[in-house]
Amino acid sequence: MRRRKIRIRRRGATRTGTTGFALDPTIGDALLRFPSMRFQIEHRTAYHYAGTASESFMEARLTPVTDDRQRLISRRLQVDPVCNIHAYTDYFGNHVETFSIVHRHQELILTSTSVVETVPLEVPRAAVDITVAEAQQLYRADKLKLFEYVATSGAIERTTELEELSRSFFPPGMPLGQALLELNGWISQRLTYQPGSTQIDTPVTTVLRTGAGVCQDFAQLLIALLRPSQIPARYVTGYIETDAQRDAASGSGEQHLIGASESHAWVEAYLPGGFWWPLDPTNRTLAGERHVKVAAGRDYHDCTPTRGVFKGTTSDQLKASVSMRRT
Repeated sequence: MRRRKIRIRRRGATRTGTTGFALDPTIGDALLRFPSMRFQIEHRTAYHYAGTASESFMEARLTPVTDDRQRLISRRLQVDPVCNIHAYTDYFGNHVETFSIVHRHQELILTSTSVVETVPLEVPRAAVDITVAEAQQLYRADKLKLFEYVATSGAIERTTELEELSRSFFPPGMPLGQALLELNGWISQRLTYQPGSTQIDTPVTTVLRTGAGVCQDFAQLLIALLRPSQIPARYVTGYIETDAQRDAASGSGEQHLIGASESHAWVEAYLPGGFWWPLDPTNRTLAGERHVKVAAGRDYHDCTPTRGVFKGTTSDQLKASVSMRRT
């Protein structure tokens, strides 16, 4: 089957059954000045229906971004059953692919294959050394641009308990970077990574009370404690090279990282000057070259990897897996 190239920001690009592209090699040339890692990532999502489904409609946010920390080399999406795939850029700048399957089917399988190059994170020293009070004053100048990342959202509530806890981590005279790292570390210690302990819609206050969750819960609790102190924060989905994947590839003694065998989640906190600083509270670290960013938004609901609807009186079972290996 012939493949057709599409650009990330082009609206209405279509291809029957498959979309794919290879980016201009000059994009992200600055990345080549630093030691880099290259990963091949395969994300497979399968919906199995107990009966027959029809008129399925789905959105997928599965395309890694190209920015100052990573470069997308190539990307391909395959859908079974075969269908027309359309691409557009959403409000938050995420690449979205949509498709419909009108005829009857009993399973729906998406396979997204990407090759991505990443580099180590550079620390914006001047931005992290200013005090919390100075940062809050500078944020006011960008209030309209950043409003959505300091306000409440569907999954990020605001309570008296969260506001008081937030203030305790951000005294006016503390360096902003130090405060962010201390809060990131506190969440890592306060919560236990426990798959199956929460649901998609579990409130952050419940997670804080029970002390257990998955990467989504770690990330949304961090956001819920940043925003009351007027620190803009957004939710990020992507991939992480876990220890099991790393050891299979190299056996090296790098930092211990945990995560699901599906997608991972972390947070980007906005620093004065326009830099989004990536914090991974699940692993008590900054998101580095072993993290691959895919999408961002106010919370999980803005960047869900896949979501959709179908017609039928049947239930569906979702199975998702991610393979991430160095090349």
